[in-house]
Amino acid sequence: MQTFFLFTMLNRKQKHLMLKIVSLFSVVRGYNIPIIILAQYLSAIFILAPEKRALDILFDGDFFLIVFASAITIASGYIINNFYDSQKDLINRPTKSMLDRLVSQSTKLKVYFSLNFLAVIMAVLVSWRVFVFFSAYIFLIWLYSHKIKKFALIGNLTATLMAVIPFFAITLHFYYSLTFEEVISYKSHFAVIFAHAAFLSLLLLIREMIKDLENIKGDFVNNYRTIPVRFGELVSKKIITLLTFLTIFPVYILVSIYDIGYMDMYFYLALIVLIFFLLYLWKSSTKEQFVILHNVLKILIVTGVFCIVLIDPTVLSNGENWLMKM
Repeated sequence: MQTFFLFTMLNRKQKHLMLKIVSLFSVVRGYNIPIIILAQYLSAIFILAPEKRALDILFDGDFFLIVFASAITIASGYIINNFYDSQKDLINRPTKSMLDRLVSQSTKLKVYFSLNFLAVIMAVLVSWRVFVFFSAYIFLIWLYSHKIKKFALIGNLTATLMAVIPFFAITLHFYYSLTFEEVISYKSHFAVIFAHAAFLSLLLLIREMIKDLENIKGDFVNNYRTIPVRFGELVSKKIITLLTFLTIFPVYILVSIYDIGYMDMYFYLALIVLIFFLLYLWKSSTKEQFVILHNVLKILIVTGVFCIVLIDPTVLSNGENWLMKM
């Protein structure tokens, strides 16, 4: 209410500027960026490099640059995706599309190139390898938005790959300097990382396929050859069901073979949620129902980010051991 009152006190020019800022925030999905940054830091502290002190990671300058280069690249990816999907979004998300259109296409492109330039500058400050990595990542995002996303399955797989690439980048950061003997000694730790990555990738892939069901009308009109458009809703639901059952395997590996502290509670809860998710999926036929399913997956993924801290049980105790790690 107070925010609305302050907004009414602005003059017309100020209101227009404020709406443009909100519009740009919507285009880059600014609400996702802090989650992405938090996920990378928590993954580094609790999964990728648990043997390191948390302060060493928090004050690692190169790691900071890699994380923020990832966040900026993802934000620019949202912009170029919005740029190419403007006509489709008028059908699938008319309200959001009208808000996004308050910022011109030329402005979006200027911000897109500016963010990418900033990302590669951050990358080159780390090393030439990181520069090449992010240059390839930026190109892949553009190629996906321009061409790949229009094709069945390969578009979904590429979108999933792009979502996990930032975590691959920070993994390389921690393990690039390891000797061959150290890599061998960390073999079981790599298995834990792979299991976490597999579970996340499956959730992301399922979410991408739910989005195709959600956006089937706009995809059909704009000649996007997604699975629901080409093969129908039934085939898409069968594939989603198979992918959901596949999440059992990484969950089993994590909770039965490796020590993940109290985070096993999250995985048990996730499996229960996914059971109800499947039951509702097979009853769903409208866009509104698919939006609910999409939101369930987003909540599940975001909850997983915060639950990473449960891997270290001392976080839930008096914190003495956690302070030692700091």
